[in-house]
Amino acid sequence: MNYIKKINYLILVSITILSYSCSKRLDLEPPIGLSSVDVYKDADNYEKVIAKLYAGMSLSGLHGPSGNPDIVGIDEGFSQYIRVLWNLQELPTDHAICRWNDVGIPEMCKMEWSADNSFVKAMYSRIYFQIPIANVFIKESSDESMNDKGFTTEQQNEIRIYRAEARFLRALSYYHAMDLFGSVPFVDESTPIGVFYPQQIERAELFDWLEDELIAIENTLTTPSQVPYGRASQAAAQSLLAKMYLNAEVYTGTSRWSDCITYCNKVINTGAFALDNNYSNLFMADNHSSSEIIFPICFDGQYTQTWGGTTFLICAALGSTMDASDYGMNNGWNGLRATPTFVNIFTDSSLDTRWKFHTSGEKVISGDTVTIYQDVNIGEVLTNCPDTSGYLVGKFSNLDQMGNPGSHVSLTHSDTDFPMFRLADVFLMLAEASLQNGDAGTALTYMNYIRERAYQGSSYNFSSVTLNDVLEERSKELYWECTRRTDLIRYNKFTGSDLLWSFKGGATDGSSVDNRFNLYPLPTYDIVNNPNLVQNSGY
Repeated sequence: MNYIKKINYLILVSITILSYSCSKRLDLEPPIGLSSVDVYKDADNYEKVIAKLYAGMSLSGLHGPSGNPDIVGIDEGFSQYIRVLWNLQELPTDHAICRWNDVGIPEMCKMEWSADNSFVKAMYSRIYFQIPIANVFIKESSDESMNDKGFTTEQQNEIRIYRAEARFLRALSYYHAMDLFGSVPFVDESTPIGVFYPQQIERAELFDWLEDELIAIENTLTTPSQVPYGRASQAAAQSLLAKMYLNAEVYTGTSRWSDCITYCNKVINTGAFALDNNYSNLFMADNHSSSEIIFPICFDGQYTQTWGGTTFLICAALGSTMDASDYGMNNGWNGLRATPTFVNIFTDSSLDTRWKFHTSGEKVISGDTVTIYQDVNIGEVLTNCPDTSGYLVGKFSNLDQMGNPGSHVSLTHSDTDFPMFRLADVFLMLAEASLQNGDAGTALTYMNYIRERAYQGSSYNFSSVTLNDVLEERSKELYWECTRRTDLIRYNKFTGSDLLWSFKGGATDGSSVDNRFNLYPLPTYDIVNNPNLVQNSGY
């Protein structure tokens, strides 16, 4: 049986309408009995359908947090977009490990996954749940379609902006498909609805399509200073292009450093964003007020309830001696940990504000007493799974800056938004691309902007920087934000022996793995069902 819930695309759109506003609230209001024709003939419904596309990044089904999932064959909470993206981007790296033994998790931690891994299938299915909804919306919002429906000029102008946002969200999912899976099935708004076998698009060809698509919508999207919070602006598209160009050599075989620099500067030169003065503010319940976040995935404890998203990132990290109330939640799930390899790059932990490891002891550094992480045996995490194993992480929190918890009445679900794109990442991309292009001065400037915020001053600024410095700074700055796997692949450190960490390759101290793991396999069910698909090498 197909892993994605089998459902006609037209019916799907008609039963998943949401009311949407410029706040974080997303109220589910499915109009039972409406057909797709009924939905799209009313200009007022376009705002509601675009909300479903945004909500598809936050929610896992119609009921939230469970009860009517978008995707079947896996626990609904496990299938939420950010949660499965995080599992694929962070669990197989030096950033994280999980002590749970649910089917598929140990294989992710040990880099031993197959084409039947439940999380590989869930990510693939989530991507291809989003894309068809976007395709129908994009088709129904073309100028020809709107003219046929007799929409007014004002209505058409508004819908064109929604259409550009739908194209951005579709591009974001295709970007994840390209990054994670390589060459994938391709469908767009011109693809007929019905039973057919999608053609496979080569990775480099998909890169070109995405580049054209994002450039085409760049100026139609709302400017960053005018966009309602939570919706995609011009800067969101520019940030995604910068990420593509940063990794272009991986995707296409040809580097695009100058283009990465161009699009980083476009984001910076809007003047709409600034580094938050406090690193912690970016991961708290009121992070919607941060000047640094370019594009968030919104969560609200009352209106976007899910067992994924930031509820997962907070609760799954809470365990052992950690008090859940210190993080604005009512309990911890005691699952996620950091590896010693990652913890040990913080050689000056008493000073770096990005040090967010849970403390349970003291040691002396340069005469000063500072608290340190829980010092236990990482080797126990995937074997005996005791509660105290591993290094505990408290980066994400459901408290606001005033110490108040989020809005959920029992503090079960988080208000904290996930920062998909933020300015510090743009600064670090600019630094790396500039260094690759021979401009060490610009690289040094932007690296030190990050250091000054991290250390609350300039005494720890770099005097010169190398590419390895950039990679380490990205690790410290962006950990648990779904970037690490991509970064390690770009630096050729993901599969080989240049960088080892606990349980890489299934060995307690880590070992190299086959290069096939630089890509995830296409799920077996799609290979079997679609004769046009060729599996990634080695699977």
